[in-house]
Amino acid sequence: YCIIFHNREDMNSIIHILFILTSLLFKSSSFSLSSDITGSTSLKRFSAATTKMNSQSSCDMSGHPSTLPGDPSLNLVTNVDLGDKKLDIMKACSKAICDATGKPEAYIAVTITDKADVIFGGSDAPTALGCLYSIGAIAMESNGAIQNSVTDLLEPYGVEANRIYINFFDMPRANVGWNRKTFAG
Repeated sequence: YCIIFHNREDMNSIIHILFILTSLLFKSSSFSLSSDITGSTSLKRFSAATTKMNSQSSCDMSGHPSTLPGDPSLNLVTNVDLGDKKLDIMKACSKAICDATGKPEAYIAVTITDKADVIFGGSDAPTALGCLYSIGAIAMESNGAIQNSVTDLLEPYGVEANRIYINFFDMPRANVGWNRKTFAG
């Protein structure tokens, strides 16, 4: 099946909804979302029998709408000093993203810049700003779970829940590069 839209800006929300619905309805199939140079976006169905993913993750992916490989990556900046626990926090963020999105942990990247110059609401009180990018798996439920997990990890360092922003971006496959090419080809 192939659905083609020629006005990407107007149809982005519909495409995302279709992507999630079709993934939920056809659990034995997978779907890809791609854009071409003209801005046309297509949603294509392909058999799960012809698609294999190499996962080194311990996350259970059953029941998640997104089983596509991709690049969930979290870039987090905070003005607090995470000290020698920084790597542990990064690993916990990676696991939280895996659990919330269903993406294999082998595809997840996390970077944290601590002790940065950051203000929020005109104040330099403890704060954090983040961006999470992913091919699919960006949805209200998973976003909320990730926001909650990151908050739990930063609160012991004085970062209050109302001083953490994370922006979530659903990336087109053509706009994510890995292994000398994009995920669109």
